[in-house]
Amino acid sequence: MGLFDFVKGIGKKNTAAAEPQVAPVAAEPTAQEVANKLLGHIKSLGLPISGLSVSYNATTDLATVVGQVQNQADREKIILAVGNIDHVAQVDDQLTVATPEPESKFYTVKSGDNLSKISKEFYGDANKYNKIFEANKPLLKNADDIFPGQVLRIPE
Repeated sequence: MGLFDFVKGIGKKNTAAAEPQVAPVAAEPTAQEVANKLLGHIKSLGLPISGLSVSYNATTDLATVVGQVQNQADREKIILAVGNIDHVAQVDDQLTVATPEPESKFYTVKSGDNLSKISKEFYGDANKYNKIFEANKPLLKNADDIFPGQVLRIPE
């Protein structure tokens, strides 16, 4: 548990694709609207979590995530799912893990990065990019789905 920093404003937009846009929305979403969208985003990933709740402080751009997961990988995926959204600058991790395991390393994607390049840096082998891709599913839909400022899990 702890506080994780992210780059605010650079993450994916947290909007529901199915919502029709009648007119451009000028106002910033309320803290409750952001929290509800973050909650929906986590649920859409299909990760097993119980007692999930999400709150958001618009003044500090801090999202707090509470709940229980079975393993460290799911905990980290939930933290990254929340932190890689454009309104979030920090995630307060209040998740508990049923079976504690060592934490993964985290890497912030830079301009010009791809999974092969990151794999070469961490594993010494560009061909192990799939290990990073698999570790970040369902957050990544394909290996080219990364962007500068995004934070990824790098497993041992």
